[in-house]
Amino acid sequence: MTLRLQRRRFRFALLQPLRTAAGELRERCGWLLRLDDGQGAVGWGEVAPLQQHQFTACEQALASLPDELPQAQLEAVLRKVPGAVGFGLGAALAELEGVVCAASPQGWLKAPPPALLLPAGEAMLTALAAEEASASGLEGRTFKWKVAAESDPLERQLLEQLLQRLPPTARLRLDANGGWDRSTAQAWMQRLRDDPRLDWLEQPLEVEDLPGLEQLAALGPVALDESLDQQPELRRSWRGWQVRRPALEGDPRLLLRELQAGLPKRMLSTAFETGIARRWLEHLAGLQAQGPTPVAPGLAPGWTPSGALFSNDPEQVWAAAA
Repeated sequence: MTLRLQRRRFRFALLQPLRTAAGELRERCGWLLRLDDGQGAVGWGEVAPLQQHQFTACEQALASLPDELPQAQLEAVLRKVPGAVGFGLGAALAELEGVVCAASPQGWLKAPPPALLLPAGEAMLTALAAEEASASGLEGRTFKWKVAAESDPLERQLLEQLLQRLPPTARLRLDANGGWDRSTAQAWMQRLRDDPRLDWLEQPLEVEDLPGLEQLAALGPVALDESLDQQPELRRSWRGWQVRRPALEGDPRLLLRELQAGLPKRMLSTAFETGIARRWLEHLAGLQAQGPTPVAPGLAPGWTPSGALFSNDPEQVWAAAA
């Protein structure tokens, strides 16, 4: 079968900069993909890497693809390209084949209530106060706080204020984005591991420090994120929680099969997508919620704009990017 591939650029700014130990994220840009078989079937994909060096590699990979090519050739290509391109191509192929689409048996699933992403530093307290005053309140909710972006003494003080304000029914995740050393990470784990509200420390150490991550996981819950991107083999061997960002890690049909098989301790997380990739993220999060270890996904509500670019209708997303 010969397929026709179209590409369209998009760009949008986050509603506020996201500060992490790895730097600051202000906007997202990439490509939307439209794949059709000439007989009425259409599949949609999205390619949006986070790092500049990944962006260049993705741009080159997409530029090397012809506008028309056999499906078998596309299947072979997506196993060799950068993860973000593999996601875009694999997502489009899966929808084209009806693996996931509105007409499939389950349709596109909806995600369960997500975790609330709290900004780094003292801005966390302001965001928390706003949520506390909202109709939703803090009871029964999951919160993720970006740490290792300020001095450790200041963040330790902020942690104590956060813990005082979170109710017993709340859940807490701390994401260091690889920004702690071993002694700092161990000190935070010692403080939190007996707190029943703790979900995990997320990527507390550098991606290369697997021995340190394993030692820390022996003390309390550790979730890997960036380590999984740079060392994909850990997706098969890491027994703790895995923060999976499908829009960055390649063909989403692989993760789809893991979740359909009921593999535990996978948490679905955003890379700040348009509506096209968001359908996949929410569908996978919906599957995860049906599995043995249901948990709030990391969808970062309130961080991306509204509008047609974030619609559930891919035709609207495509038109908005023009």
